[in-house]
Amino acid sequence: MAVRPTVIWPDARLREPTVEVSAIDDSVRELYRDLCDSMYAENGLGMASLQIGDNRKMFIVEPKLAGLNESDFPIAFINPEVLESSDEIQDSEEGCLSFPDIYIKVKRPMRTKVRAMGIDGKTFELEGEGLLARCLLHENDHLTGKLLVDFVGPLKRQMIKKKLQKVKELESDDAEA
Repeated sequence: MAVRPTVIWPDARLREPTVEVSAIDDSVRELYRDLCDSMYAENGLGMASLQIGDNRKMFIVEPKLAGLNESDFPIAFINPEVLESSDEIQDSEEGCLSFPDIYIKVKRPMRTKVRAMGIDGKTFELEGEGLLARCLLHENDHLTGKLLVDFVGPLKRQMIKKKLQKVKELESDDAEA
Protein backbone atom coordinates (compact mmCIF):
# COMPACT_ATOMS: atom_id res chain seq x y z
CA MET A 1 0.00 0.00 0.00
CA ALA A 2 2.85 2.30 -0.85
CA VAL A 3 4.71 3.63 -3.82
CA ARG A 4 8.23 2.30 -3.47
CA PRO A 5 11.15 3.88 -5.32
CA THR A 6 12.02 2.14 -8.57
CA VAL A 7 15.45 0.49 -8.54
CA ILE A 8 17.46 2.03 -11.38
CA TRP A 9 20.26 0.22 -13.24
CA PRO A 10 23.19 -0.32 -12.55
CA ASP A 11 21.92 -1.04 -9.02
CA ALA A 12 23.04 -4.60 -8.17
CA ARG A 13 19.62 -5.48 -6.70
CA LEU A 14 18.32 -5.87 -10.27
CA ARG A 15 20.59 -8.90 -10.68
CA GLU A 16 19.74 -10.57 -7.35
CA PRO A 17 18.56 -14.18 -7.56
CA THR A 18 14.84 -14.43 -6.89
CA VAL A 19 13.21 -16.79 -4.43
CA GLU A 20 10.00 -18.76 -4.93
CA VAL A 21 6.88 -17.70 -3.08
CA SER A 22 5.72 -20.67 -1.02
CA ALA A 23 2.35 -19.31 0.15
CA ILE A 24 0.11 -16.31 -0.38
CA ASP A 25 0.25 -14.51 2.96
CA ASP A 26 -0.13 -10.91 4.11
CA SER A 27 3.44 -10.01 3.10
CA VAL A 28 2.85 -11.29 -0.46
CA ARG A 29 -0.43 -9.38 -0.68
CA GLU A 30 1.39 -6.27 0.56
CA LEU A 31 4.10 -6.75 -2.09
CA TYR A 32 1.35 -7.03 -4.72
CA ARG A 33 -0.28 -3.77 -3.55
CA ASP A 34 3.10 -2.00 -3.49
CA LEU A 35 3.86 -3.25 -7.02
CA CYS A 36 0.48 -1.96 -8.23
CA ASP A 37 0.92 1.44 -6.57
CA SER A 38 4.49 1.75 -7.84
CA MET A 39 3.68 0.65 -11.41
CA TYR A 40 0.77 3.09 -11.70
CA ALA A 41 2.85 5.92 -10.19
CA GLU A 42 5.38 5.36 -12.99
CA ASN A 43 2.75 4.80 -15.74
CA GLY A 44 4.12 1.33 -16.45
CA LEU A 45 2.54 -1.64 -18.22
CA GLY A 46 4.20 -4.12 -15.90
CA MET A 47 6.61 -4.30 -13.00
CA ALA A 48 8.73 -6.99 -11.37
CA SER A 49 9.40 -7.29 -7.66
CA LEU A 50 13.16 -6.73 -8.07
CA GLN A 51 12.33 -3.30 -9.48
CA ILE A 52 11.15 -2.24 -6.03
CA GLY A 53 13.92 -4.07 -4.19
CA ASP A 54 12.11 -7.30 -3.28
CA ASN A 55 13.59 -10.60 -4.46
CA ARG A 56 10.44 -12.70 -4.33
CA LYS A 57 9.46 -14.20 -7.69
CA MET A 58 6.56 -11.99 -8.75
CA PHE A 59 5.62 -9.54 -11.45
CA ILE A 60 2.41 -7.78 -12.41
CA VAL A 61 0.85 -6.74 -15.71
CA GLU A 62 -1.59 -3.92 -16.30
CA PRO A 63 -5.13 -5.37 -16.71
CA LYS A 64 -6.14 -3.64 -19.97
CA LEU A 65 -3.01 -4.98 -21.70
CA ALA A 66 -4.10 -8.49 -20.68
CA GLY A 67 -7.57 -8.02 -22.18
CA LEU A 68 -9.36 -7.13 -18.94
CA ASN A 69 -11.20 -3.95 -18.01
CA GLU A 70 -9.25 -0.86 -17.05
CA SER A 71 -11.01 -0.95 -13.67
CA ASP A 72 -9.76 -4.49 -12.93
CA PHE A 73 -6.74 -5.09 -10.74
CA PRO A 74 -3.36 -5.84 -12.34
CA ILE A 75 -2.63 -9.53 -12.89
CA ALA A 76 -0.08 -11.01 -10.49
CA PHE A 77 2.32 -13.63 -11.84
CA ILE A 78 3.83 -15.47 -8.87
CA ASN A 79 6.56 -18.06 -9.56
CA PRO A 80 5.98 -17.65 -13.32
CA GLU A 81 7.15 -20.18 -15.86
CA VAL A 82 7.32 -19.59 -19.62
CA LEU A 83 5.74 -22.69 -21.16
CA GLU A 84 6.17 -21.90 -24.82
CA SER A 85 7.04 -19.10 -27.23
CA SER A 86 6.49 -18.80 -30.96
CA ASP A 87 9.21 -18.98 -33.59
CA GLU A 88 7.68 -15.89 -35.17
CA ILE A 89 9.62 -12.82 -33.96
CA GLN A 90 8.67 -9.20 -33.35
CA ASP A 91 11.37 -6.51 -33.39
CA SER A 92 10.34 -3.41 -31.50
CA GLU A 93 11.61 -0.75 -29.12
CA GLU A 94 11.26 -1.59 -25.46
CA GLY A 95 11.37 0.64 -22.43
CA CYS A 96 11.78 -0.25 -18.76
CA LEU A 97 11.00 1.56 -15.52
CA SER A 98 14.52 0.68 -14.30
CA PHE A 99 15.96 2.45 -17.37
CA PRO A 100 14.11 5.80 -17.46
CA ASP A 101 13.93 7.41 -20.91
CA ILE A 102 15.97 4.60 -22.50
CA TYR A 103 14.51 2.62 -25.39
CA ILE A 104 16.21 -0.36 -27.00
CA LYS A 105 15.17 -2.43 -30.01
CA VAL A 106 14.62 -5.99 -28.79
CA LYS A 107 13.66 -9.10 -30.76
CA ARG A 108 11.11 -11.22 -28.92
CA PRO A 109 8.69 -14.01 -29.82
CA MET A 110 5.35 -12.79 -31.19
CA ARG A 111 3.43 -15.15 -28.88
CA THR A 112 4.12 -16.74 -25.53
CA LYS A 113 2.33 -18.78 -22.88
CA VAL A 114 3.04 -18.38 -19.17
CA ARG A 115 1.92 -20.41 -16.15
CA ALA A 116 1.91 -18.75 -12.74
CA MET A 117 0.13 -18.54 -9.44
CA GLY A 118 -2.26 -15.62 -9.02
CA ILE A 119 -2.66 -13.45 -5.95
CA ASP A 120 -5.62 -15.74 -5.06
CA GLY A 121 -3.20 -18.70 -4.80
CA LYS A 122 -4.62 -20.48 -7.87
CA THR A 123 -2.45 -21.58 -10.77
CA PHE A 124 -3.39 -20.19 -14.19
CA GLU A 125 -2.03 -19.97 -17.71
CA LEU A 126 -2.09 -16.91 -19.94
CA GLU A 127 -1.28 -16.71 -23.63
CA GLY A 128 -0.11 -13.38 -24.95
CA GLU A 129 0.49 -11.98 -28.41
CA GLY A 130 2.25 -8.83 -29.57
CA LEU A 131 2.71 -6.25 -26.82
CA LEU A 132 1.33 -8.58 -24.11
CA ALA A 133 3.82 -11.33 -25.08
CA ARG A 134 6.63 -8.74 -25.03
CA CYS A 135 5.57 -7.50 -21.59
CA LEU A 136 5.27 -11.02 -20.12
CA LEU A 137 8.74 -11.97 -21.38
CA HIS A 138 10.29 -8.64 -20.32
CA GLU A 139 8.96 -8.89 -16.76
CA ASN A 140 9.89 -12.56 -16.52
CA ASP A 141 13.43 -11.63 -17.66
CA HIS A 142 13.71 -9.40 -14.58
CA LEU A 143 13.13 -12.43 -12.36
CA THR A 144 16.01 -14.26 -14.04
CA GLY A 145 18.45 -11.34 -13.85
CA LYS A 146 18.20 -10.47 -17.54
CA LEU A 147 17.93 -6.74 -18.20
CA LEU A 148 17.36 -4.42 -21.14
CA VAL A 149 21.11 -3.65 -21.39
CA ASP A 150 21.79 -7.35 -21.99
CA PHE A 151 20.32 -6.85 -25.47
CA VAL A 152 22.96 -4.28 -26.52
CA GLY A 153 26.70 -4.31 -27.09
CA PRO A 154 29.32 -3.06 -24.62
CA LEU A 155 29.64 0.45 -26.11
CA LYS A 156 25.90 1.14 -25.97
CA ARG A 157 25.80 -0.37 -22.45
CA GLN A 158 28.50 2.13 -21.31
CA MET A 159 26.57 5.02 -22.87
CA ILE A 160 23.39 4.00 -21.06
CA LYS A 161 25.28 3.61 -17.77
CA LYS A 162 26.78 7.10 -18.07
CA LYS A 163 23.40 8.61 -18.91
CA LEU A 164 21.68 6.97 -15.93
CA GLN A 165 24.52 7.92 -13.56
CA LYS A 166 24.21 11.53 -14.73
CA VAL A 167 20.45 11.44 -14.05
CA LYS A 168 21.15 10.02 -10.57
CA GLU A 169 23.69 12.79 -9.85
CA LEU A 170 21.22 15.48 -10.96
CA GLU A 171 18.50 13.98 -8.75
CA SER A 172 20.76 13.91 -5.70
CA ASP A 173 21.82 17.53 -6.37
CA ASP A 174 18.13 18.50 -6.51
CA ALA A 175 17.42 16.62 -3.26
CA GLU A 176 20.25 18.48 -1.48
CA ALA A 177 19.08 21.91 -2.71
